[in-house]
Amino acid sequence: MVLPVSMILLQIVLFQVAAMIEGDQAPPNTLTPLRMLAVNLSVTITGLLAVPFIAWLAKAPWRTILSYPRRFDRRRLLRYLGVTLLLIAGGNATVAVLAPESTTWTTFGITGTTITLLAVVVLTIPLQSLGEELMFRGAIMPAIASWVRPVLPALVIGVVVSSPVFALVHFAFDPWQLAYYIFIGLCFATMAVISRGLEASIALHIANNGLTFILNVVFAGGGALVLDRATVPGGPHLLIPVPFMLAAVGTVWWYERRRSAVRSATRGH
Repeated sequence: MVLPVSMILLQIVLFQVAAMIEGDQAPPNTLTPLRMLAVNLSVTITGLLAVPFIAWLAKAPWRTILSYPRRFDRRRLLRYLGVTLLLIAGGNATVAVLAPESTTWTTFGITGTTITLLAVVVLTIPLQSLGEELMFRGAIMPAIASWVRPVLPALVIGVVVSSPVFALVHFAFDPWQLAYYIFIGLCFATMAVISRGLEASIALHIANNGLTFILNVVFAGGGALVLDRATVPGGPHLLIPVPFMLAAVGTVWWYERRRSAVRSATRGH
């Protein structure tokens, strides 16, 4: 629990620094460009610090946190990013049609604030997503799995136990939101286990956070983002993205299985 607590504390500190710089002009639940930068940097820093920390504890090369036993594959990451962007776009479009009241969208607007927020999203969401995956799937999940010796039970325990921690760190306390974030955590973790690396989960994380934030920014009426889960409670609308997330997991399973079959056939010749 050291890493999640450290992330939250760093997030609070950087958020307060951002608020002091801005002169506390915006309400606490408003995400200005500087506050978003503070939040994303706190996650990125914690995730990057998790790598040497876990490598030291496990007495293993730091690269094994990204993927094992194979090398980290950037082409794999880009392929998965392309697929998951399409799936997340489909999920957001479906939510907009079936449950528009569940979004924080007001009107389309482009202002200086909008452009600055978009710049922060494009530049830091990939880093923030990488940081979360390094922390939860690269560090916390294997650390929890190490409690058990047999491989299969260890994998199951690592996946299942790390997912509620992921949900709680996102302050998802509404039952619907809690279940949804646990489900997302399970998807990320399952993808990492299936592919034996973090490329797929990083790609889905970037696609989900990046595209969702871009839509929230451009439909914020030209102002800052209002981020308050208490004012937008969970509900059945959170079931809408589920099939798209499952499709992402299924795509990873299919792709990795195909690669494995190709490698086996090549060795056979």
